[in-house]
Amino acid sequence: MNAVITVVGADKVGIIAQVSAFLAERNINIEDISQTILSGNFVMMMMVDLSQSNKNLEIIKKELAVMGEAMRVSISLMHEEVFKSMHRI
Repeated sequence: MNAVITVVGADKVGIIAQVSAFLAERNINIEDISQTILSGNFVMMMMVDLSQSNKNLEIIKKELAVMGEAMRVSISLMHEEVFKSMHRI
């Protein structure tokens, strides 16, 4: 099962490291990643594989939101199919 993670917020050291460590601890593989800085804001999108994770999507989603608050960035997670449906032209 794939999902999309987005991270948006003020750029600072360690954002990628913290998110990557969080995913590794839960056995979530990063399939693809894109990140950039837009007007001083850090913007990252990740396609991740949750199939080997030891936690379900809803728990991971809540944990990412809490981590984002602590890091002062917005972190969201949605199932790949939901993401595709929302962005279909």
